[in-house]
Amino acid sequence: MRYPVVLHKDIDSDFGIAAPDIPGCFSAGSTVDEAINNLREAIDCHLELLAEDGNLAPPASTVDLHISDPDYDNGIWAYVDIDVTPYLGKSEKVNVSLPALLIKQIDGLVSDGKAKSRSAYLAESAVINISTG
Repeated sequence: MRYPVVLHKDIDSDFGIAAPDIPGCFSAGSTVDEAINNLREAIDCHLELLAEDGNLAPPASTVDLHISDPDYDNGIWAYVDIDVTPYLGKSEKVNVSLPALLIKQIDGLVSDGKAKSRSAYLAESAVINISTG
C-alpha cells in the first residue's frame, strides 16, 4: 500500500515524519532519507503489532485527505510503499473463478508493474475493502 507521509523540519532539530493513516506512527532522522527509513521501520512495527492482535493494516488514503489538517501545516508530503502481505498470516492456496475480462485487466496491472501478481492484487483489494467496511 502507498501510505502518505508528512515530513517536518524545525529549526535546530531533526526531521520529523509521520504516517497519518496509521495513528501513533511517527519517527525522525537527521536527514530526510534517514527519517523515511526510520518511518518504514516504525510502520512495520505498527503493522506487526496490529497483526498480532488480529487486526488488518489500516487502508492507505491520499495526501488530499490530510493536507488541510493544521497538525501538518508546512509539511512536505510523500508516499511510502509498504507491502502489507507479511502481516496477513500464512498464505493458503485457493481456487477462484473470475470472468475473463477481469483476469485480463488484473494481468494488465501486473504487467504494468502496478501489482506484483494476481494474488497480490486480490489480497490488497480485499484488505482495502474489508478495512473500509
